[in-house]
Amino acid sequence: MKILFTSAPGYGLMLPLIPLAWAARAAGHEVLFATTAEVAEVGADAGLAMVDVFPERDVWGELMARIGPGAPPPPDELSEEERLVKDSGSPFGVFTLTMTEGTIAAGRAFGADLVVYPSDHGAGPLTALALGKPALEVGNRISWSMRDEESRGQFSFGKEDALSVWLREKLSIPEGPLKPIARIDPRAPSMGGISADEPDPRDGVPWWSMEFVPYNGGAVAPGWLAEPATRPRVCVTLGTVVPALSGTTNLTAVIEALGEMDVDVVLAAGTADLSALGTLPDNVRSAGFLPLSMILPSCSLIVHHGGSGSTAAPLFYGVPQLVLPAFADNFISADRVAARGVGLRCDAAGTDAATARTLIERLLTEPAFTKAAAEVRTEIAEQPSPAAIIDRVTAALGR
Repeated sequence: MKILFTSAPGYGLMLPLIPLAWAARAAGHEVLFATTAEVAEVGADAGLAMVDVFPERDVWGELMARIGPGAPPPPDELSEEERLVKDSGSPFGVFTLTMTEGTIAAGRAFGADLVVYPSDHGAGPLTALALGKPALEVGNRISWSMRDEESRGQFSFGKEDALSVWLREKLSIPEGPLKPIARIDPRAPSMGGISADEPDPRDGVPWWSMEFVPYNGGAVAPGWLAEPATRPRVCVTLGTVVPALSGTTNLTAVIEALGEMDVDVVLAAGTADLSALGTLPDNVRSAGFLPLSMILPSCSLIVHHGGSGSTAAPLFYGVPQLVLPAFADNFISADRVAARGVGLRCDAAGTDAATARTLIERLLTEPAFTKAAAEVRTEIAEQPSPAAIIDRVTAALGR
């Protein structure tokens, strides 16, 4: 079977689908992944066949420039396409606008038998409709799902908006609505997920549970990582989006607090500018890019911004978390972490070193957090694997 995967071009949006694409490839299916911007190369580095469906512009970079500090004001008069994106209710509408035509073309040239897309990518269902092929919708968030009524009210993904209607007419896409084979909720049951199949109240499409297997890229392990830790190791990261939008100042109080503690700190900040943090304390190691899946097994705590991948990976490894939410659904992630007892949250902008130290000490010394994290880790391990989902899909299609 030929399976077309597609997603928007953000790291946290595309990377969660890679283990499922690997599972499909390992089962003997042909896989093509359609996206754009720099994550196309990231997928290629993960061993997948990739196609850039909108190489004319860096639409991810354009979105970051539009919502980041110093962004120019919107024009007084919007073009029809700009108005459609604005009226879609989500900045992700720009990906639906720019990527749908190329994704349809890629799927048609590939001869796709199945289209797999995440809930937040409008080009996915439009492509399945255009090709007349079955689809699988995959939740790529660990903190929320379109299964939740509050999420369906808060997010515009999947709604029949004017942009989708315009694209249907422009690209001669048949009328829907699309009913996928199933929708995937990757959350552990105690984090809002499901323990058994349940129908979607909107259209009866079944929701399936799936283990969230984190993928954060690959790297050659540094020599120091193989050395046994002699004191608690703490990973600190802000992901890829926060440093691009607001720098690393959110970490000032945390780094100051950790510098005064008997811990080893690994600052995994990629290529972010760390100058705002000043001279790093002696116990802080700036590791550049280091996949969380490589460092977390040796960590006692992670401090992060609440990104979906940064929240999911420590759940998978049973590591307590301190979440400093920055924007968008970071706050939902922080609330989920705190409510389940696998970590704590605090406002980075209003937190001083003393407060940060108190929270960190609680997370490192109070056993309730480690216990709760271990419980969620066990839940995740008991969910159906990506390989099991691929088997289930192929059985449903009679393949």
